Amino acid sequence: MTAQIIERNTASFNKVDVDTITLDIIENALRNAREEMDATLFRAAMSPGIREQGDAFPLIADRGGKMIVGQFGSFIDGFLRGYDGTIEEGDMFWLSDPYSCEGAVSHNNDWLILRPIFRDGRLSAWACMFGHMTDIGGKVPGSLPTDALSIFEEGIRIPPIKIFKKDELQEDILKLVLHQTRMPEWCRADLHAVIASCRVAEKRVNEICDRFGDDVFAGATDELLERNKRAMGHLLNTTVSEKKVSFEDYVCDDGRGYGPYKIKCAMWREGETVILDFEGTDPQAMGSINFYLNENMLKMFFGIYMVMVFDPQIMFNDGFYDLVDVRIPEGSLLKPKFPAALSCRTHALGRIFDVLGALLGQGQPEFLNAAGFSSSPHLMFSGNREDTGEWFQLFQIGFGGIPGRPWGDGPDGHSLWPGFTNVPNEFLERYFPLRITEYTSIPDSGGPGLNRGGNGILMTYEFLNRGIISIHDDRWFTAPWGVNGGEPGARSTKILRRADGSERVLPSKCDNVEVEKGDRLDYITWGGGGWGNPLKRAPELVALEVERGLISRVGAADNYGVKVNDDFTIDEARTKALREEIKHKFDESQIFNFGPGIEETRANCMAETGLPAPVAPRW
Repeated sequence: MTAQIIERNTASFNKVDVDTITLDIIENALRNAREEMDATLFRAAMSPGIREQGDAFPLIADRGGKMIVGQFGSFIDGFLRGYDGTIEEGDMFWLSDPYSCEGAVSHNNDWLILRPIFRDGRLSAWACMFGHMTDIGGKVPGSLPTDALSIFEEGIRIPPIKIFKKDELQEDILKLVLHQTRMPEWCRADLHAVIASCRVAEKRVNEICDRFGDDVFAGATDELLERNKRAMGHLLNTTVSEKKVSFEDYVCDDGRGYGPYKIKCAMWREGETVILDFEGTDPQAMGSINFYLNENMLKMFFGIYMVMVFDPQIMFNDGFYDLVDVRIPEGSLLKPKFPAALSCRTHALGRIFDVLGALLGQGQPEFLNAAGFSSSPHLMFSGNREDTGEWFQLFQIGFGGIPGRPWGDGPDGHSLWPGFTNVPNEFLERYFPLRITEYTSIPDSGGPGLNRGGNGILMTYEFLNRGIISIHDDRWFTAPWGVNGGEPGARSTKILRRADGSERVLPSKCDNVEVEKGDRLDYITWGGGGWGNPLKRAPELVALEVERGLISRVGAADNYGVKVNDDFTIDEARTKALREEIKHKFDESQIFNFGPGIEETRANCMAETGLPAPVAPRW
């Protein structure tokens, strides 16, 4: 049974022609409303993950649930098929369980609010947003256990329920849910901030309808979707071949000692329809790296990548979804069967961007990006303050190197998601018992290339209070690959330096690591792969980056064939000789440079990383 929409007014909207000026006004009013949703959220939320970093995603959709403006694609289609109750004026819905909405949200920490917008008894639009909650209960602080075997270990699962009925808050439901979390004050504030953001969107939609009329608003949303479909249809026909291409990449391990796990996708076009087929992707993992990938979410990933690479002027929305056919095998890493654990899905989620980029670039290598910072590494630190006994809990997302690109270098120390920002060190030191002793770009960690991959980051935390930490990261085993002659980027690592002078390399996925006052954690993220032959990079630019600390003198010589003097001038003669000497290292005929193969990497793993190699998974 699917959701039943109750409308007092069953009259259809009249079809009207919307002139281009009115269409532009409505489009930009909706864009502004979407930005206002973010602004409202950031001012009202309490957790640093939302308030400082922006780990929340809004959308405004048409009456059918198709996203008109937003960032993460529409959540509404999966909700409508997973919810078996009524949708009435004055309702507001709350959910977090991925299995109850076909993966419209992808782990329990993401709390989704959906507000149907009724006018004159008819459903006219939707306002929705989800945000990542710092803690929702479960076996570890942060609710993201790296060793979970089922979703039941990952905190409270909220099925689609009405948090408001007839615009009246259901206090008992809220109390029940907040009782499960270690951070009820933050979760309450963050939830109400998400709700307030949806109400702001509802208000702006009503203002647009009041100004132009309900029929014009309905016609405008239809045309915005159709315009996107026309533009994307042209783009797909000109950039995606009927010839099948395929690519595979890996999530390094599952947090339980097994890996790597393969994500494979083939792409081709049949007429006007692009096929994305994940046949050959590994079966679901025993651990929590599974990603329940909603097909519409994958279409969004694909579409936004196409738009940003080929034509950023296209307004991104759900209008083109009929042009893409997504096929994901049941029981695979990307469509696991209930009750598979999902809390560490961010690594597979991010890796899909590398896979899509590789698929789209094979036919046109000049548009191909290297592999980059395709994940959202997490650090969780929690405990009781030694002076007051008060519980503290930090959830923070790390940044790293963006890939080298056709038009320039990858940014250093940036987020996978364009809208994310870092938590200021001053905020961390003010509200948590820790000190940031170093926060810097890591020289030479970006893959060498004509266009260099962005450098990873070294962030050193000094703990001023005993507690426990959890780490979620990847790309410690397989390296971010380079393209068109570019070299792979450096891998990630995490080193815990004890106050007593001992040190330990930590796994990329671990929980319940005890730390004492005075211990330090070097949190090192990976660099982006390089684009193009490094020997074609201007020596003057290499010397400048040596001066700026982005490349070392040794790296300049070994990777770029540039001899930089002590005063940062270039030794022209030695540079010419060096480039001739090392030119055999770089092969522009190979589109992808993955570095050593899986088995060679496995054999050298302990020596290179300080960690044992993951064991090949068996099913």
